[in-house]
Amino acid sequence: MYNILICDDEADILNALKIYLADPTYTLYEASNGAQAVACVENHPIHLVLLDIMMPVMDGIEAMSRIRQKSNVPVILLTAKGEESDKVLGLNVGADDYITKPFSPVEVAARVKSQLRRYLHLGGGETAPSLLRCGSIELDDRAKQVSRDGEVVALTPTEYEILKLLMTHPGQVFSPQEIYRRVWKDAPYGSENTVAVHIRHLREKLEIDPARPRWLKVLWGQGYKMEPERGTHP
Repeated sequence: MYNILICDDEADILNALKIYLADPTYTLYEASNGAQAVACVENHPIHLVLLDIMMPVMDGIEAMSRIRQKSNVPVILLTAKGEESDKVLGLNVGADDYITKPFSPVEVAARVKSQLRRYLHLGGGETAPSLLRCGSIELDDRAKQVSRDGEVVALTPTEYEILKLLMTHPGQVFSPQEIYRRVWKDAPYGSENTVAVHIRHLREKLEIDPARPRWLKVLWGQGYKMEPERGTHP
């Protein structure tokens, strides 16, 4: 049984989401502003949040920021077509994905299943060693835990999956489109910004100097890779 919080100040959107997510394995919680969403995450075992950006009392960006202070639960933002800057800002403060209104039932169901699978099962798909190392970074796939210099680092499920993909293939360059295809399990249209923001978060959490990364490298115009041995900075 999965607990899903749907948050939007428009009753029609909430009603549509309830129809789209009518599944016997889902228990739906509702909120109509960001403050209610934060309180719900604090008081209930929520497995996923669908969060509108433009809301009264507390908007989705502020709510997203507060949720991330307490939880790594996946958050999918609900955005309007003209809110490109808000999408990027939402990703910057910790959102895992976004859906642009108006959205289709198929898209909502697919995105929700993808995020739940990543959050609750973290992985599957490729067969990989359970313990991966790259310099001072260690990923224990059995424990679903990442550490740097022996200190545990808290990653979101999406960050974990991106890191696992790169560490499973040290030295191999993955384009943003390929990372999105493999991690989000979706068509990679307009995926560059989404992937770039998550990569930046990983660098901030794992690199001693994120501006001069030792392990998580970018090859401009090509993609990203984990450097298996110390090399020159990009």
